[in-house]
Amino acid sequence: LNRNNIHYYSPIFDQIVHNSKILAVVENFLGPNILAAGTVLFLKEPENKGFISWHQDGIYQGWKPCNSITAWLAITEVNEENGCMRMWPSSHKNNFKEHKDTFDEDNLLTRGQTIKNVPLKDTIPIILKPGQLSIHHPMTVHGSGPNLSKSRRIGFAIQSYIGTNVEQILGKTYVQLARGKDEFKYHQHTTRPTNLMGKSDLISRTLANKELQKILYKNSKKIGKY
Repeated sequence: LNRNNIHYYSPIFDQIVHNSKILAVVENFLGPNILAAGTVLFLKEPENKGFISWHQDGIYQGWKPCNSITAWLAITEVNEENGCMRMWPSSHKNNFKEHKDTFDEDNLLTRGQTIKNVPLKDTIPIILKPGQLSIHHPMTVHGSGPNLSKSRRIGFAIQSYIGTNVEQILGKTYVQLARGKDEFKYHQHTTRPTNLMGKSDLISRTLANKELQKILYKNSKKIGKY
């Protein structure tokens, strides 16, 4: 299962991306003109080794300026036992840090990109109930451990919302207009789904994912399983 951009063919997830309550919060950070530039479904199976290493989203997304934000919605209960996110407060103020590609088979990130020497004692767990949302800056250092519980942990990340003034310097991004107007026209606009798994929507999603892969694996020596 490819977990990227399921909102292209699923009206339910599309409605989440365009939810007015979420967009009202995002507008406080990005301003009134907002594009939805991708989603990721994060699944952690019960009693599984899968984890997400310490990283910053913005270092491999290719968006300049960093007028973007990730909104992470809990579909299930999210806690420390089942591998909730941990964030390093104020780390977004210190620019991008060095990342090393590990391609660890248990790492749920594309390249297993990892920041070393993150002080665990300074990080905080982001504990959420189903339907609750967390938001983080593209420079915020964050990660999550394995799911040690007996239940599946599911999160839906809108990764990310970007301001219309944001350019893509590593490739091509498919977007949807979420709020306001796009006067810059830097990106490839696409339509919203009207029914589940429509043929044209699946094609759009495939094209968007191919371009996303080029961005995420830019200058990489190999392609990971995620």
